[in-house]
Amino acid sequence: MKKLFLFFFLCLIFSKVNFAQTTEVWVVRHAEKDKTNPEDKDPNLSDEGKIRAGDLATFLKKTKFDVAFSTPYKRTHQTLDSLIIPKVINYNDPKSLVDSVKKNYVGKTVIVAGHSNTVLEIIEAFGGKRPKEMFTEDDYDYIFRLIIKDDKAKVKMDQFGRPHHL
Repeated sequence: MKKLFLFFFLCLIFSKVNFAQTTEVWVVRHAEKDKTNPEDKDPNLSDEGKIRAGDLATFLKKTKFDVAFSTPYKRTHQTLDSLIIPKVINYNDPKSLVDSVKKNYVGKTVIVAGHSNTVLEIIEAFGGKRPKEMFTEDDYDYIFRLIIKDDKAKVKMDQFGRPHHL
């Protein structure tokens, strides 16, 4: 009987440890896109955007990512190209992204490239509070680090590369 009780007690402890894992999620907007052709719905990064993508890699050089998430657009993929990431997975909306991370990447380090109209939604979808009220079309230098534990996210906002409002 004691062995059975000990077995259940250990199972309970290990299940609690598993549920209490911390997931680290970095959220960034894609770098500057090429605006020379207003008709292009899927432009590449501009030269300035390529520099910013390099700045992102420098900013995150000590962070080892397990996976990256990107929208199907070239600019989000290209923003992550300077980072060494084993796998880049497309997502279509913040809910599908959060579901995938919670199901497959608990306890891992993840980076997400989004857009000006999705970055703050992604942070909220993970359970974090908006660190800014809104993004402008010129906000390219912000990065957000979410520490997620038990469906609660602590959000830290930082900036990288050349400030965009110069």
